[in-house]
Order: sequence, then C-alpha cells, then structure tokens
Amino acid sequence: MTASDDVQKTILRNKLLGRWAAERLGITGRDADAYSDALACDTTDPERCDVFTKIRRDFDAAGVVESDDRILQVMTELMLKAGNLMPTARGDSSDAATVAIARNLMSR
Repeated sequence: MTASDDVQKTILRNKLLGRWAAERLGITGRDADAYSDALACDTTDPERCDVFTKIRRDFDAAGVVESDDRILQVMTELMLKAGNLMPTARGDSSDAATVAIARNLMSR
C-alpha cells in the first residue's frame, strides 16, 4: 500500500466515522452528509486532523454518552473496514463514490 492509499483509507475511515458520529448526535440527511464530509476533509488539514477530539467535543456538547475507548474502538474497526473497501472500491463497488470523494478531497 502506498502513502496515497493510506491517506485515502484514512479519509474513507473518517467519512464512515462521521456517519457513525452523526447518527449518535441525532444528525440526519444532508446535515449528516455534511458532518461526515467535514471529518473526511479534516484528514488533510494538519490543524484539524484530530477527528477523535472533534467527535469527543461534539459528543460532550450534545450530551452523548460514549466512552473514549468506544470511540477509539469504532475508529479502529472503521479503519479496518476502509482498508477492506479500498481494493473493492477500485473494482466498481457501491462504495466507489466514497473513494471518489476521498480522492477529490486529497486533490484540494
């Protein structure tokens, strides 16, 4: 796997993580998409790439009870899922759109 693949995998993980967090925050529809896109975009911004802290703050502000360990566990699970999706996505899977988003975000 190349460094570019690692970045794409992290962007995809953050997109999935954003969906998970949005659900717990009660964010739906376009707002949920915007939230997960923002987390994915933050991957490439050195000043905002700490998605754990962002989610922790958002959960605390909204009163969402979720342990740090659980958030880190989900991050790990979704990184593994993102890694499994990467080769499949290149072969025309339903998650190809998410990988395309990751590639577009990297080009910014």
